[in-house]
Amino acid sequence: MRHLLTISTALGLTLLAAAPKAHAQTADRKTAISLSANAFQYKGNYGSDYWNFTRSQWGPGISINRYLSKGLDLGLSGNYVEFKNPSQPAGSTNFFANNVVNVQLAFKLKLNNGWALKEDAFVQPYLVVAPGVAFTSLEGRYNGQALNGDDTRFSGMAAAGLNFRISDAIGVFVQTGQTVPFGVNLDGVTPRDNDSWDDRYLQHTAGVTVAFGKPKDEDGDGVPDRKDKCPGTPAGVAVDEKGCPLDGDGDGVPDYQDKCPTEKGVASLEGCPDRDNDGVRDSEDECPDQAGTAALRGCPDADGDGVADKNDKCPDTPRGTQVDATGCPLVVDADGDGVPDAQDTCPNTPAGTRVDANGCPLTIDPAVQKLEQPIRFATNSTVITTSSYPKLNKMVQALKDHPEYSIRVIGHADSRGTDEFNQALSERRANSVKRYFTGKQVDPSRVVTEGRGESEPAAPNSSKANMSKNRRVEFKFEFFIPGQPQP
Repeated sequence: MRHLLTISTALGLTLLAAAPKAHAQTADRKTAISLSANAFQYKGNYGSDYWNFTRSQWGPGISINRYLSKGLDLGLSGNYVEFKNPSQPAGSTNFFANNVVNVQLAFKLKLNNGWALKEDAFVQPYLVVAPGVAFTSLEGRYNGQALNGDDTRFSGMAAAGLNFRISDAIGVFVQTGQTVPFGVNLDGVTPRDNDSWDDRYLQHTAGVTVAFGKPKDEDGDGVPDRKDKCPGTPAGVAVDEKGCPLDGDGDGVPDYQDKCPTEKGVASLEGCPDRDNDGVRDSEDECPDQAGTAALRGCPDADGDGVADKNDKCPDTPRGTQVDATGCPLVVDADGDGVPDAQDTCPNTPAGTRVDANGCPLTIDPAVQKLEQPIRFATNSTVITTSSYPKLNKMVQALKDHPEYSIRVIGHADSRGTDEFNQALSERRANSVKRYFTGKQVDPSRVVTEGRGESEPAAPNSSKANMSKNRRVEFKFEFFIPGQPQP
């Protein structure tokens, strides 16, 4: 008996010393200690006390439990009880008292594993299978023989129980199971039954489980990492029950990053609202109900001239046009061709060059330029020879086919006569050709004449043949600009 009490004391101290300081018996608290009160009910050669709580023997229990997974815990448990023989016939001197210490390795199958019940359910049913070792110390008397002896046997227990979750760290449980110390003679009665487990007992348990330690919480927001949906929250930021930063206006921008925490906004603007979706927060938008540009503080600019529509006095200015502060065009024509620089495709055209609507130099059709063949005149004559008519008629037709063209008629003379006479003669020859053209219904404004006298000979005036070449009228097609004087 004294030997068994020494074992019991050592077992209790060992279990208490093995309790860890900073873990738990859930995914957050993986280790815990359970203390229990037990009602033991003997069954053996003196009969059965099963389910007879008036005949129960009471004893303490202690265990250390370790969380392995959602469905499985591992525990090391120990319990103590003193069994005494039940009622016996009057006058019998047979009796026994057996002190039993049972140390077991318990495998707990938890049914609150997420399949039927949540892991943190209030009611948590479980099953236990626990192989172990039973230490017994028997005293008593049977048929006049003294009973005295210690024994050590392998034992096994199967049980079912319910745990009631009070908090993350505390649970209260009840459990019922049967323990069989194989081959143990609990009551000392001989001869025994034929089987090796005729002496056994029920164990009804009620106890409390206390988990130790603190759940892992790397970001220190008070929500365990296992439940934390936002594990990287900065220190000091208020969070909800899921560990995510608070978002009072529900716009998806946490309050600690939200520049407008009481107004639902957009993430790109740090949680501030933008009614017209132009990328400028309403508090800075001078036109909050019209989509605009950041450069104009949220106001629109339909013609893209850099002046907000609300300030633009010329709202339809062509794109690319330089404008003043009111949005009206600044007229700039650097090359003086009459086309503003904003529309001038050829802004460096030489002065005096005829240009088109884009400011680029005008060019004559090469086929028309080939018609620019001179015609000749007799000495001191302004009469057009009939042989020149075909040439002139082709030029007339070209002018009709190209109303955008004009023609320059340039008269010349040979060197006979005075300069004044030859100058006048060259002008009359040019005017003679102009009358021919106007007689063919060519607008007189499209025919420009000039005389150059004898100043530009086609050949030296050293022979009659050369002088014949110099008595001529030359032609040059040009672009005609109505309403403007021809140069």
